[in-house]
Amino acid sequence: MNDKINRLIKLREECKLGGGKEYIERQHSKGKLTARERLELLLDPDTFIEFDEFIQHRCIDFGLDKRRAPGDGVVVGFGKIDGRPVAVYSQDFTFIGGSVGEMHALKIARLYEAALKIGVPVIGLNDSGGARIQEGVDSLKGYGDIFYRNVMASGVIPQIVAILGPCAGGAVYSPALADFIFMVKKISYMFITGPKVVKAALGQEVTFEELGGADVHAKLSGVVHFIHDNEEEAFRDIRRLLSYLPLNNMDDPPIVEPEDEPDRMEEKLDSIIPEDPLKPYDVKEILELVFDEGSFFEVQKLYAPNAVVGFARLDGIPVGVVANQPLVYGGSLDINSSDKISRFVRFCDAFNIPVITFVDVPGFIPGTAQEHGGVIRHGAKIIYAYSEATVPKITIILRKAYGGGYIAMGSKHLGADFVLAWPSAEIAVMGPQGAVEIIYKREIAKAENPDEFINKVVKDYREKFANPYFAASRGYVDKVLIPRETRPTLINLLKLLLMKRDLKPRIPKKHGIMPV
Repeated sequence: MNDKINRLIKLREECKLGGGKEYIERQHSKGKLTARERLELLLDPDTFIEFDEFIQHRCIDFGLDKRRAPGDGVVVGFGKIDGRPVAVYSQDFTFIGGSVGEMHALKIARLYEAALKIGVPVIGLNDSGGARIQEGVDSLKGYGDIFYRNVMASGVIPQIVAILGPCAGGAVYSPALADFIFMVKKISYMFITGPKVVKAALGQEVTFEELGGADVHAKLSGVVHFIHDNEEEAFRDIRRLLSYLPLNNMDDPPIVEPEDEPDRMEEKLDSIIPEDPLKPYDVKEILELVFDEGSFFEVQKLYAPNAVVGFARLDGIPVGVVANQPLVYGGSLDINSSDKISRFVRFCDAFNIPVITFVDVPGFIPGTAQEHGGVIRHGAKIIYAYSEATVPKITIILRKAYGGGYIAMGSKHLGADFVLAWPSAEIAVMGPQGAVEIIYKREIAKAENPDEFINKVVKDYREKFANPYFAASRGYVDKVLIPRETRPTLINLLKLLLMKRDLKPRIPKKHGIMPV
């Protein structure tokens, strides 16, 4: 029996070597951690339970019969983060570049099936050269199996992927189907076709970084939600992200013991909105003052910065936060911010996370670029997401709430449970100047002094609509707050809404058709 035990111990040690010591040294020389080192940093100590460690590929073509290693280039299993269970896979670049073959994919697919049965999040640490070409269609079949399970898990368990090396071709679609993607600068790349193909097809010279680096996807494409300078920072923020999320769609988000006073009032909020309606301010200052101290965790910080989304806590209760950012385009909506907001709201709704919306929106950005790019279709996604969401929804109108932007940003008409407003709120079809020029077009043309006439009627328009009271008189605003009252009011309403049950009549249907 001792010989058999010793053999098992020896095999386990072989598993830890992946592709071998030489390849581990190469991995370290690139400033990258190994698959197992990453799991040690990500998970709580001594909680990882590995399975399928002895699986090997069964390809005998193109010399692969001589290249075998236990695990077939990916480490899979279960562990804990802050004492809560998670499923994890970590691709091993030291074995055939972490390429995905039939058995490699089988391990990930089986991990997903187990995670779905148990109801725990899946975290993928991707470091792969892509499909294992030597295995041909078996490799493609493996990718398809993974993609299918990504879709089956969507909205059921959270899916988080960290790109910690190359991710090219078909490999990009599994992360794209996940909920959140992390990248690390200088070691992470994502693209459908690499620089060589781009040059051959289009004659363009482009580097890996310029084509699909972390900055590109965080700022321009919006594919990535978080970027970091090193792997340790990425793992820290993956752990932080999970602290706001439930284990699955039947679970509630984890409530923590609050370290902040629920009835805290910040008098600074009373003067944070400028008297000049055209002057910008940073909405993040409001978020930091309203939510539990230090709890706001921004998502997609660099993409579409005219909208702010992220997670926070109110008296220890996790919430999703959506806000317009007046510092960028005056807080106007556009194609990219519409996608950013709608996707985030749908995620929160899928996983029982209440949505708190802060509104200061003059409308949608005008122009041919936006119209030809499909701003109508993209803007409709926000309306769809808020209307579909059944989680608690509270909206606070801070200043401007004009036209379609007012309706789209979590208005009463899209099912908000409570709509609050500050005294600085302006709720109207459009801004005073534009409205007056349309309403009084004939009168302005006939006026002896058009500027004087415009100033007078603009003043009248402002007195009627540049405040929340007309909308409140119609029942579209439930309560007008002194700004300092915002935090305690939100906490009280949120605790009330945690008992919410959606009683809307439902017409039987398979699913709606979102304007994607």
